[in-house]
Amino acid sequence: MVIWMEKVQKTEYVEHPLIKEKTVENRLYQQILAVRVLEKGNTLLVAPTGLGKTIIAALVIAERLRRKPEGKVLFLAPTKPLAVQHAETLKRVLKIEEIGVVTGSIPPEKRERLYKELKVIATTPQTIENDLLTGRLDLSDFVLVIFDEAHRAVGNYSYVYIAKEYMRQAKDPLILAMTASPGSDPEKIQEVINNLFIRNIEIKTPYDPDVKPYVQKIVINWREVELHPKHLEAIRYVKNAMRDRLRKLKEMELVDSADLSRYSRKDFIALQNNLSKLLETEKKDIYWDALSLLAQLIKLDHALELLEAQGTKPFIAFVEKLKLRSLQPRAPKSDKELVRDENLANAYEIAKRLAEEGYIHAKIDELKKEVHHFLKENPESRIIVFVQYRETSKVITEVLSKVPGARPVRFVGQAKRGSDKGLSQKEQKKILDEFRSGVYNILVATSVAEEGLDIPSVDLVVFYEPVPSEIRWIQRRGRTGRFGRGKVVVLIAKGTRDEAYYWAARIRERKMIENLLKLRKYFGIEREGQKTILEFVEAPKVEKTVEIIVDHRERGSDVFRLLAVDPEVRVLVKELPVGDYILSDRVVVERKSYPDLVNSIIDGRLFQQAKQLAETYPKPIIVVERNQKPTRMVHPNAVRGAIASLAIDYGIPVVFTDGPEETYQFLKVVAKREQLERKRLPRVRGEKRILSTPEMQQYIVESLPYVGPKLARELLRKFRTVERVFTASERELASVEGIGEKRAKEIRKILTEEWKEEEDTG
Repeated sequence: MVIWMEKVQKTEYVEHPLIKEKTVENRLYQQILAVRVLEKGNTLLVAPTGLGKTIIAALVIAERLRRKPEGKVLFLAPTKPLAVQHAETLKRVLKIEEIGVVTGSIPPEKRERLYKELKVIATTPQTIENDLLTGRLDLSDFVLVIFDEAHRAVGNYSYVYIAKEYMRQAKDPLILAMTASPGSDPEKIQEVINNLFIRNIEIKTPYDPDVKPYVQKIVINWREVELHPKHLEAIRYVKNAMRDRLRKLKEMELVDSADLSRYSRKDFIALQNNLSKLLETEKKDIYWDALSLLAQLIKLDHALELLEAQGTKPFIAFVEKLKLRSLQPRAPKSDKELVRDENLANAYEIAKRLAEEGYIHAKIDELKKEVHHFLKENPESRIIVFVQYRETSKVITEVLSKVPGARPVRFVGQAKRGSDKGLSQKEQKKILDEFRSGVYNILVATSVAEEGLDIPSVDLVVFYEPVPSEIRWIQRRGRTGRFGRGKVVVLIAKGTRDEAYYWAARIRERKMIENLLKLRKYFGIEREGQKTILEFVEAPKVEKTVEIIVDHRERGSDVFRLLAVDPEVRVLVKELPVGDYILSDRVVVERKSYPDLVNSIIDGRLFQQAKQLAETYPKPIIVVERNQKPTRMVHPNAVRGAIASLAIDYGIPVVFTDGPEETYQFLKVVAKREQLERKRLPRVRGEKRILSTPEMQQYIVESLPYVGPKLARELLRKFRTVERVFTASERELASVEGIGEKRAKEIRKILTEEWKEEEDTG
C-alpha cells in the first residue's frame, strides 16, 4: 500500500515525500485510483471532466519515482498547449526540479539533450514518434508513460506506435491512459484497450458515491428556434438542387431513390470512392459524369448545413468562394456546374437580401438574449460559445461585441483555412490568460477549446449548434460546472439537421455509459465500498515476429504506420540505396501510388529504377496502390506495356493493391514467407549484386544506342557472343527484328568512330 494512504483520513492535503505541502487536496477517490494504477498495471482511467485526472497522474508519478528514483516519466498530450498546461500543474505540486516541456519546435540536438537531463517530460506524441524513429530517444529507463485524451489511440495515431515501442523497450513499463469519454462504439473502446496494452480499467461516473460530492450540477437547456420564412425558402431551393442531381444518379441506376432524406454526406462520399475504382470499365464516361454529380452533391450538402445551422453570412461566403474558384483556369467541372445552377442562385439571392436586412439566423437573436440576460445577472461570469466553423465564429464575435457588458474574443486553431491564418500557440495562450483575468468574458471557440484546456470558472457554455459526436458533446459540456454550478444552452434550429445532431449525441452518450457499465459488470467491479478493480486483460502473446527494413522516406506513409504498430513486425528505419521495403536478403519492394506510376512512365524514371532494383536484388517487386487518381493522363496501353516490360525485360512482377492497408498485408505475408519459412533474413545491399555471365553479356550489349533488354537478347540470340555483336556489319545488324537500317547505322558509327578526348571546361 502506498505510504500516504495511512494519513488519507486524517489530513486536509495529501502528504508524500515528492508532493509539495498543501498543494493537493485530499480526495479519497483520487488516492484509491492512483493506488490501483500502481498495483494493477497498465490502466485506462475513464472519469468525468473536473475530477482531477492530472492530479491522479501526479500522485502516480510521485509514488512511481519514489520507488524507482532512477527512472523517468513521459506525459503525452495531443497538443503543445495541453503539454505546457500539464507541465505547469506538475511543477506546482511535485517536489521534482527536472520537469520540462519538449516539443517539435525545439531543435533535435537540444531535444536529445533534454531527454537525458529531464526527469518528467511533458510532450506531444508527434514529437516522440519522430524521435523514436530517428533513434534520438530511448525509452528503456522510463518507468511511466501517461497518455492524456487516450480515446485518440486508434488507427494510425502516434499514441499507438509509442505504446508499442515503450512496451518493447522499457525495462519496467507502466502505462496510465486517461480520458473523459472513450466513445460509444465497443469496438473502438476495445481498440484503445489493445493499442495501449491495457490490463486494468477504472471507471468513474458522476453518479458514484465517492465522486458525487465533487461533481457540480450542470443545468442543460435546449432552445428550439423557428427560422424566418424566407430562410426556409432558401433552404428549399438548395434541397431542390440536390434532388435534381439525385434524380440523374437514379437514371444512371447508381442510386435506387431520389429521396433526399435517405442519404447523408457519408453516403455520397462512399459512392464516390466506389466509382473511382471502376473508371477502367466500359462505362467510363458515365462514371466521370456521376463523379461530377457526386462532387456537386457533397458541396451542396455542405452549403445546406451552413444555411440550416450556421446562417446566411457563412452560406453567402461559401457561394462566393465557389464562384471565385469556378473562374480559375483549371476549375473543376463540378464548381462550374454549381455556379450555373438556378436553384443555388435563388437561394444565394434570398440569403443576401436577408443579410442586408440584418438577419443572419434565428439562433443569433436567441444567443444575444441569453448572453445579455446571463451577464446582467452574473456580471463577473465567464462564457464559452462553441461554434463549428471559423466563418461563424467571426460573425458571432462581431454580433456579441454589441451586447451590453459583453467582451467577446475569437478563439480558433493554428491551421490556416483559406485567408484565415488561425492563431499561433503564443496568441492562443495570450487570449486564454486574458480570458482568465477578465479582459475578455466570452470565448467564441471552435473545437480547439473542447479538449483538456484549463479554462476555470466558466459559468455558461452555449452550443451554437449541436454536435453528433458524443465525445465532443461531453468535452464541450465539461467546460462548465468545474468549480460551481454550471449551465449549458444548446441552440437548435427547428426542422433542420440540428435536431438530428442533438439526439444523435444524446443517444450515443447514453450508449457509451451503458457500455461502460457493461464493462464494469463483465469485469466484476464491486459495487460496495471503494473497490473498482477490473481483472487483467492480457495482451495477446506473439510467438514469431518478422523484421522489415524501411527506407527513411517512407516514415510518413500509412503503410509504415500499420507495420510499426503490428506486434508481429519489427521495423528498422534506414537510408536505402534502392527500394522502399527490404523483406529478405533477396526481396526488395518499391512502393508507388498509381499517379507516381503514370508520372514515372512519362518521364522515364520507371525503367531506371527497375534497372537499379534488378541489379541490386535477385527478387525485386513493384507494388502499385490504385486508391488515387493520376494527375496526368496516359493511355491504358502505355501502362500495360510498361508493366509487360517490367515483367519480361527486367523480371520484376508488378502487384496492384487497393491502398496502404492491402500493401501492408502483402509486405507482411512476403516477409513471413521469406523469413519464417525460408530462413532468409533482410539485408541491405549497398553494392550492385554480382551478375551472372548471361546477365553481364546482356548488360554490355544494352549499352549500345537504342538497345534495351529485349533487343539485347535478340542480338545475342542472332550472333551468340558479345564479340560477334560488336563486329557485325551494318547489314547484318539491320536484319535483326527491331533494329532496322537507321539504328544499325548509328550502332556501327559508335563502334567504329575514333574516340576523341573532350576538353576540360571546368
